[in-house]
Amino acid sequence: MDSVLARALIEDPTEDGRLPLFLLFLAFLATFLITRTITRLIRAGKGPFRDRVAGGVHIHHAIPGIVLTIAGAFTSVAVDGSSPGAEIAAVLIGIGASLVLDEFALLLRLQDVYWEREGQLSVQVVSLTIAGLGLMAIGIDPLSDHTLSVGHLVIAINLPFHVAGVLMCVAKGKYSTASVGAFIPPVAWIGAIRLARPHSAWAKRHYSSEKRERAADRAHRFDDRYGRWGLNIEDLVAGKPTASPAVSGQEPSDPKGAA
Repeated sequence: MDSVLARALIEDPTEDGRLPLFLLFLAFLATFLITRTITRLIRAGKGPFRDRVAGGVHIHHAIPGIVLTIAGAFTSVAVDGSSPGAEIAAVLIGIGASLVLDEFALLLRLQDVYWEREGQLSVQVVSLTIAGLGLMAIGIDPLSDHTLSVGHLVIAINLPFHVAGVLMCVAKGKYSTASVGAFIPPVAWIGAIRLARPHSAWAKRHYSSEKRERAADRAHRFDDRYGRWGLNIEDLVAGKPTASPAVSGQEPSDPKGAA
């Protein structure tokens, strides 16, 4: 496995047709970083950027993202893998998909939770996507590699458990754990099997009052020791959320996301 990864890192991505995928990965990552920088400048009232409003309607960046993703998909089919159309399509899809997934939580809830704690779900989804694209960009594609090795098989078997672990961490309100677990699978697995955060959707649906008390006690002890560190890392990436709950009339979500 180590030799496969080392060889992939030094190979030229243009030699085996991986250039479009490599460009898609770079476009996706760069767009996410630029988008988060711009939105945080808008929120702080700094720089030349402002929210896009047309006819009193706030145009979220997921809208141009959908347009670019569709345009890239159509272009990809039309050029049938030929250059430079394939590379152009890859960049369009990378930019568009990044814009859409950056507002994943907003689209899921149909509410503007971008700067709420619930809105940081978008960062977990983007992190998982970057991890997957990064593996494929350096040539680790266990689903289509004809020279399948033991290392590739391990990745193929691990992938469903990896995704399930990250999603379980999100359901249990462990957002920081999900972010780290997107890149380090064992972190997600451990977070998935441990007690949920007391105010998470998982705890509300599946825990008895006694188990929620246990979860609350454990979360309190964990946060006293590690919570601020994990929260600072997450806020550094996603931006510090507002103090008010995302949905009026509902119990505020747990302000921490590790454990």
